[in-house]
Amino acid sequence: MKKIGFIGVGRMGKPIVKNLVKLGFEVHIYARAIMKVYDVISNGASYHSSVNDCVKDCGIIMTMLGVPKDVEEIYFASGGVLSSAPEDAYIIDMTSTSPTLAKMIYSEGKRKGLHVIDAPVTGGEVAAKNAKLSIMVGGDEADFKACLPILRAIGTNINYMGEAGMGQHANLANQIIIAGTIAGVCEGMTYAKAKGLDMSKFLRAISTGAAESKQLDMNAPKILDRDYTAGFAIKHFLKDMVLALDEANKESLGLDVLLTVMSHYQKLESDGMSENGTQALFKYYNS
Repeated sequence: MKKIGFIGVGRMGKPIVKNLVKLGFEVHIYARAIMKVYDVISNGASYHSSVNDCVKDCGIIMTMLGVPKDVEEIYFASGGVLSSAPEDAYIIDMTSTSPTLAKMIYSEGKRKGLHVIDAPVTGGEVAAKNAKLSIMVGGDEADFKACLPILRAIGTNINYMGEAGMGQHANLANQIIIAGTIAGVCEGMTYAKAKGLDMSKFLRAISTGAAESKQLDMNAPKILDRDYTAGFAIKHFLKDMVLALDEANKESLGLDVLLTVMSHYQKLESDGMSENGTQALFKYYNS
């Protein structure tokens, strides 16, 4: 069985690594601070103090990083993934990042004899823990098919979207839809609250109607409980919305809902709420 090198053992990466180890994969991890990954090491992952040591003998390399700058550094720096991966290795970047950057990594990887796919995920921390992520993949279709056994170990809804970068485009479109949906949930709940409706009864009444959605199911109960802990943090959602807006501007697309919701989240970020979950948008309407 090929060894897996995994970089980005954070909120999303940890449960993914744990699931891979649980299924019998040999997983090697890199993290800047070993104390933050003791739990993953205790579950059976092997720790390395450099990217080079982590990936140099691995046939599969997976990354789940924070922002495009992190991705660029991990892949293109001296001793990074592209200079350290063995020839013919499969590279799976699951970070929500720039489609342009995904294409750059693909092109450089191809030049070095590597198989590169962009495979951003959606579903949040709960789906990562339960190995039920939705995964959108860009790259060569043959490489996508070769990576399916790994992707099926962490997700249940896995779709090939097209050439390099198309997984990232699909993910950004997904985030645009989420932005409008979570805003609708928060606005509707704000109206219901202002008119004196029993909120539990109201949510039960609409839970199986046309307003039903994942955002309603996942976030409305948290809002009622005033639970704003992050399953998906505002700072990460904002990063994705900025990327989506940059890509939309290249096509001169007028995405008014995206712009409006992004401005609301930017206000929350400026008020010190960047680590809150996306459901904290309710605070914008009720401040």
